[in-house]
Amino acid sequence: MKRLQRLLQWFFMRGEALFNAAFGERINPLYHLGEISFFLFWVIAASGLYLYAFFETGVTEAYSSIEALTHGQWFIGGVLRSVHRYASDAMVVTMLIHLLRHFAFDHFHGFRWFSWITGVALIWLVYVSGINGYMLPWDRLAQFVIVTSFEWLDWLPSFGGTLMRNFIHANSVGDRFFSLLSFMHIGLPLLVLLLMWVHVQRVPKARTTPPRPIVASLLVTLVLLALARPALSQGGAADLGTAVASVRLDWFYLALFPLLVAWPLGQVWALMAAGTALLVALPFWPPRLRRGQQREYQLVVHSADGGQAQLRLREGETLLEAGLREGLALPYECRNGACGVCMCSIEHGAVTHRPYQRIALPDNLKDQGKALMCCAMPLGDVVIEVEGLAHAGSAPAPVLTGRVVGMERLAEEVMRVLIELPEGQRIAFNAGQYINILLDDGERRAFSFANPPHENGAVELHVRRIPDGRFTGHVFERMRLGDTVRFEGPLGNFTLSDRVRPIIFVA
Repeated sequence: MKRLQRLLQWFFMRGEALFNAAFGERINPLYHLGEISFFLFWVIAASGLYLYAFFETGVTEAYSSIEALTHGQWFIGGVLRSVHRYASDAMVVTMLIHLLRHFAFDHFHGFRWFSWITGVALIWLVYVSGINGYMLPWDRLAQFVIVTSFEWLDWLPSFGGTLMRNFIHANSVGDRFFSLLSFMHIGLPLLVLLLMWVHVQRVPKARTTPPRPIVASLLVTLVLLALARPALSQGGAADLGTAVASVRLDWFYLALFPLLVAWPLGQVWALMAAGTALLVALPFWPPRLRRGQQREYQLVVHSADGGQAQLRLREGETLLEAGLREGLALPYECRNGACGVCMCSIEHGAVTHRPYQRIALPDNLKDQGKALMCCAMPLGDVVIEVEGLAHAGSAPAPVLTGRVVGMERLAEEVMRVLIELPEGQRIAFNAGQYINILLDDGERRAFSFANPPHENGAVELHVRRIPDGRFTGHVFERMRLGDTVRFEGPLGNFTLSDRVRPIIFVA
């Protein structure tokens, strides 16, 4: 498996480099596969709603209504039918490449198991929804898809041949059956949307909309395909009195159907079950023989202007993922080691890098201790420095106003600042949390609490002077007793959670 992953990495890295040269890192489609899949879903949903408004669910009316929509109003209905078809095909392609890419770069072990498992379920649900869509036009292709699908389902012991009784005679299929198919084609995409939302919940700051140039390019491409090669019905209306001799398959959705014709149905079930079981088992292979092997490390993030934040870093998690998960507004763009926006300096500890584009992190900078946060994974506790540090949590932290009541130089470049809250007001926090000082222009500077949680009538900060630092320079040069300070907090969760085992503190 490792050899296969290295081979796939080689192809992906060269493909990404080629696309970067052609489009730039910001709109490289390989960096936006998940977002493109989301967008294609909305294209499919919008075009499908228009088609559904003119579709008749009766057996005798289904084919004629589709034909009237396709040819009677080809400039809208015909184009949207084709856009619906090609967007569905494209969604399958982007989802499969997305899955293959995550497999290639080993993005499915550890805490990522949830996104991987939901992604596998999502792909199967999209397939079922698409196959269901091919049943609705009630042309010869729909007849082939329906009969073959229900024959396959009928192999299962729970059905035992009862399903195929509905397709013995030409008049066996009634309007109720078509109403059921239509209901499924509404319900299944809703389940797809729900599972897509669940799928991204474990991804910090997940994006669901691709950049505008990609959106425009996709729409133009879909419309041009619709005009150049319209999606049409095949072979006339369905007729259960005659067998389907030949059809042109949509290989994106119906690639399994030739096997259903050529193989024993039990073997196809076995193939699908084995393939699904393999995908589901990947995150848990090789199995961990002992509990507690999933390690956690400490990550300390320093800002170049004096801010600081501390957080936990899970084994196998990148520095960027950990920071975004904890709400830090770290700089990033591509999240795939191509743009270099998320470059940081390793002050302490060691990291290992996933594959990245050498143009984003040349070897000479790497030798100087630079790292790409989107690709760097810890080998132990790590301290890094980034340009700027702010809180970006989804829920706004409380904003408080305090008054400077104490200032003391603890060292030549360290100032102890005591900020008192309004009378009767206290701030509840845990040791290890921090606050963001709010500057006049909205920028933030992060500082850890220096006082213990039980003495929370005021906030004590230890401010280290940074050359040209905006806030630290203000503290040492212009801050006076009685000045007002606005801040938000408490923030962060770098706090003690395991109080059972003995603890050794090393200073």
